[in-house]
Amino acid sequence: MDQKIQKKGLINFLLLLVAALSSFAVGRYGHLLAGQVSVIFLGLGVLVAAVSWFQMRLEESERLEKLEFDELAKSASRSALFNAADAEVFPAQRARQQFERIVVPGFTVILFLAQAGGAYWAWRWLEKITVLPLKQPLVALGLYAFFFLFLFLFGKFSAGIARLEGQRLLRPGAGHLLLNAYLCFVVAGSIAAVEAGFPKVDLYVARVLCGLLTLIAVETAINLVLEIYRPRVKGKVERPLYESRLVGLLSQPEGLITTAAQALDYQFGFKVSETWFYKTLAEKLPAFVLGLVGVLLFSTCIIFLEPGEQGLLERFGKPVTNRPVLNSGPHLKFPWPIDSVYRFRTREIHSLNVGFVPDPQREKERTVLWTVPHYKTEFNLLVASREPLAGTSTNQAAGERAVPVNLLTVSIPVQYQIADVRAWAYNHEDPTNLLEELATREVVLYLVGVDLIDIMSTGREKAAAELRDRIQARAEELKLGVNILLVGLQDVHPPVKVADAYQAVVGALQQVQTNILAAEGYRAKTLPLARAEAQKMVREAEADALRRTIGATAQAAQFTNQMAAYAASPDVYPQRLYLQTLARASGTTRKYIIAPTNTTEVIQLDLQDKLRPDLLDVTVPPAGK
Repeated sequence: MDQKIQKKGLINFLLLLVAALSSFAVGRYGHLLAGQVSVIFLGLGVLVAAVSWFQMRLEESERLEKLEFDELAKSASRSALFNAADAEVFPAQRARQQFERIVVPGFTVILFLAQAGGAYWAWRWLEKITVLPLKQPLVALGLYAFFFLFLFLFGKFSAGIARLEGQRLLRPGAGHLLLNAYLCFVVAGSIAAVEAGFPKVDLYVARVLCGLLTLIAVETAINLVLEIYRPRVKGKVERPLYESRLVGLLSQPEGLITTAAQALDYQFGFKVSETWFYKTLAEKLPAFVLGLVGVLLFSTCIIFLEPGEQGLLERFGKPVTNRPVLNSGPHLKFPWPIDSVYRFRTREIHSLNVGFVPDPQREKERTVLWTVPHYKTEFNLLVASREPLAGTSTNQAAGERAVPVNLLTVSIPVQYQIADVRAWAYNHEDPTNLLEELATREVVLYLVGVDLIDIMSTGREKAAAELRDRIQARAEELKLGVNILLVGLQDVHPPVKVADAYQAVVGALQQVQTNILAAEGYRAKTLPLARAEAQKMVREAEADALRRTIGATAQAAQFTNQMAAYAASPDVYPQRLYLQTLARASGTTRKYIIAPTNTTEVIQLDLQDKLRPDLLDVTVPPAGK
């Protein structure tokens, strides 16, 4: 390696350094997002060019050391100096070997960290940054065009020298020169696109550059892993570990064909690259690729919208006035990226959620309890309460009394349909998110004005209808172009943390109501019975009084008749009355009649009575009766 190659390596390093500083200044001044992200590529190129230049110096020192050793070996006899070990005789070679063994892997690790960290930082930076209008865009465009021409010429020259003279250490810096030249061209193109009326192109290009930097970091990480298992062959010239094949492919795409030819030659064992087929394929490949690109572009000229879909046609990012809305069916348009069609399913019922984040696993549960969360996340909302809170009284000052509100978990699905696709797409940047926030706001405002018990019981249907009307009215004010079809209030319950206490209170209230109804039932049963018993007693008393009165009247009348009968027959009547009394008194007693005789017979009478009659005492009724 001669001094000229070292100078070319140093020039590569200086060119990349100057380009990095200039691009950083222009990007910061002109508010160029892509320009500022491309500075990361330039900075990485500066690091790679510096290390490769330093490695060139080590190899040059080793080469000079070997030349000096050869001259000394020819002119002088061998001495103890030349019998010493190689490590002592060739310090430059030892330094180069240690550099490749220790510094190069360590630098590659640092390079990987810089690539990955730069990609991550740039992506997060693009997410947070506010896009500002470009400052002096025409000046920035001219400077980046100059950077492109400047880096491209020197990069092509350096890459040609590296390829023709086989300078492997010159190749990484040349690759970064060409890659950054192309990136400067892309940045210039993004500036022109912004000036043409596409302000987001600069942001999109910056994000693409972040993705490209991530791919390069992944390739560097893979190279580090493969380096551990790579077989070391003594005397074989190795490819620098920090050299990126992806950078080489992007900077010199024509090298892909050469690399493929070398791989085929090695794989098949003969010169496949010199065959007629390969040469024809290599010659026709650009035309084939162009034809394939043409077919792909033509395929973008036909668009099919499925049933239930509507599309909006945009040309260079702006709506086409003569074709405002495309309905279902085939349509023709200019190829991408001139025309673009955005699809919307206008016949489909869309849904959004208010107050909860759904959980697919919990939706499969068949038993739903207040004490168990129903969704992944449930939000608690304030709702008014007619009943004063415990511990407050009307005698307290207004500022000392607690506001009668409660917390309520409300899970509300809102279903809607896109009615005006142009209003939905163009009036607001994110209409779905806006509609969700609008629905949430209306739900919160409505709940603070209704009673807790009403919204959980009989007022649920009325609340759903009123919420739907409110959200629809608000959406029409903002010209969202949607029809609100349903606001569901099927899941309204106390927060999970207080659900147990709430259930206990509700259970106690229901028990009180049960006791009241049981008492009312007992009263309804007992009062008629008491009234009937009282009526019965009154009637019995009246019957007894009547019976006693009639008996007394009869006895009085009987006494009068007895007096008349006694007066008519004073002897017969008492006798007759005596006999009647005797007959009545002895009617049921056993009677024995003993006729008086003159005999002295002793009569024994059995005066035992049967406790119960036997079979012989049963009187058999006469036949025929």
